[in-house]
Amino acid sequence: MPRARGGNKRATSRKKIMGLAKGFKGKRGTSHRIAKQAVMKALRNSYIDRRRRKRDFRRLWVVRISAAAKLHGTSYSALIGGLERRKVGLNRKMLSEIAIHDAATFAILAEMAKEEEVKD
Repeated sequence: MPRARGGNKRATSRKKIMGLAKGFKGKRGTSHRIAKQAVMKALRNSYIDRRRRKRDFRRLWVVRISAAAKLHGTSYSALIGGLERRKVGLNRKMLSEIAIHDAATFAILAEMAKEEEVKD
């Protein structure tokens, strides 16, 4: 009979699951069967949320830009449309940062967008 090699696969598998469940409360962190379900759910949610995070941040940037645009007497869509017509290559993340940290620059951008709106 050949010699058994490779160690205990079952123990390695359990150790991996319990390592991933480290920090979970109650039986979710101590019982293998329940920990396995908790880890599967956690991994699925982390996968989904990595995609959701991108959506959430874009929504946040849009809200910030919209609020700043209203302070300068224009709407979000008019601001974005005007900037696109002027070929200003700023994305929403950068516009949001400018709106928060540099109001003077945002005012100039808003005026540029308004001028483009008047031309139409």
